Amino acid sequence: MNYRFLIYFSYSYAVPIGLPLEREIQKRGYSVKWFCDLPSTEKTLLESSEILGTIEEAVNYRPDIVLTITDNVPDFLSGLKVQIFHGFNPDKRSEDNHFTIRGFFDLYCTQGPSMTQGFRREQKKHPHFEVIETGWSKMDSLFPIEAKPNNEIPVIFIASTFSHRLSLALKEDVFEEIKRLSETGKYKFSMVLHPKLPEATKEKWKGLSNDYFSYHDTTNLNPLFKEADCMFSDTTSAIQEFMLTRRPIVTYAHNRPNAALINILEPELIEGALDTALQYPPKIIEEITAFAEKIHPKRDGCSSARVIDASIDFLQKDKSFLEKKPLNLIRKYKIRKQLKYFTLKGFRKPITKKKG
Repeated sequence: MNYRFLIYFSYSYAVPIGLPLEREIQKRGYSVKWFCDLPSTEKTLLESSEILGTIEEAVNYRPDIVLTITDNVPDFLSGLKVQIFHGFNPDKRSEDNHFTIRGFFDLYCTQGPSMTQGFRREQKKHPHFEVIETGWSKMDSLFPIEAKPNNEIPVIFIASTFSHRLSLALKEDVFEEIKRLSETGKYKFSMVLHPKLPEATKEKWKGLSNDYFSYHDTTNLNPLFKEADCMFSDTTSAIQEFMLTRRPIVTYAHNRPNAALINILEPELIEGALDTALQYPPKIIEEITAFAEKIHPKRDGCSSARVIDASIDFLQKDKSFLEKKPLNLIRKYKIRKQLKYFTLKGFRKPITKKKG
């Protein structure tokens, strides 16, 4: 039996989340297409991926399953609406904000116990969706990983969020200190910046490039994670991703620091904190390992397969136990306005497609 999958996304950071799902779908011989609700990011997809150019094409494709890598999805698209998520909980705001139920999804494929528990709490209050813990497709290519790389000069991976209040990339004193350290030859820095940061900021950091500083214009972080001895960051969800390597992390003015992080508040403390991190303090590694088990314990690289299995199984399952999704009139109108597609049609109950 053939199934039609649609991967629905908004920003370029969704691409390394969707590509492993696309490969898994293609491996099984099913149909898969992409749709981006922000056309300016379409170019970030590989040429080998098939992207639908208009919302009309997406509607006419009539997907059986919509794998969503953003917060909202049009209710008027056919098919099971599956939330894949575009990141871990970054601790930028209150934890409860991460579990906002917007009333669009039939199935949440969660990354690990901490997320599963949160959405199951919400499920009791809003019984119109199912929650299945699958692991996260983006992390499949991270595994297997070695405990510690064998670098002659320590490699420090730097990542920064886009929030003006939290981003280290926007702090001039941090920039100057990283510039100084990159000129000493003591470390090799490997940096990525959030796609939403201003181009001028990206160019500024890229200008540091030398034998000991590399800037990478990519959203595929796993290869860089594998090469790094430790991480330097602020308050970005990439921190949680890096934790799966079980390697230390230095944070600059983290919004909600915890015992797994070496958090500092002044640029002059960066060097000392990195040196401490590179000693792999046992207590820190123990805390990181415990945290990683809560957010993503699956280390087999098979999360994409579990997402596809869970989606198909739930598509086939009787879902009469689910309540109708909320009317959501304001959110639905905003989506229609954004896409310039106005219709009264919508799906408040998920479809069921029996094996046949």
